[in-house]
Amino acid sequence: MIKLTFCLHRLPHLSPAQFHDYWLNSHGPLVRSHAAALGICRYVQTHAIESPFNAGLRQSRQAPEPFDGIAELWWQDAAAFERAMSAPAARAAGKILLADEQTFIDLPRSPIWLNHEHTIVST
Repeated sequence: MIKLTFCLHRLPHLSPAQFHDYWLNSHGPLVRSHAAALGICRYVQTHAIESPFNAGLRQSRQAPEPFDGIAELWWQDAAAFERAMSAPAARAAGKILLADEQTFIDLPRSPIWLNHEHTIVST
């Protein structure tokens, strides 16, 4: 499997609640509607939660400000990703998703990269 990880910061004019609602209830279904064109086999949203432990965790590690969430998309392998990204339907879907992302994600502050998972613990 190959995975795309996208660590999201919301646009400054959106509250956390507005960001999470839009991402889950508008952008999520939009991604689902283009999943076949993109060739993805899995899409997961991880939404940040408010917790009294967050500040302590960041402080103990001198960590930067948290992300508002993480989007993860999976393809069967690198070849499947490359095939999908070279297909006209995937490029068209990518343009639609990017246009939507620009309405709620602070893209210049949101890192994105391809990666492989290595499971260390699984119960």
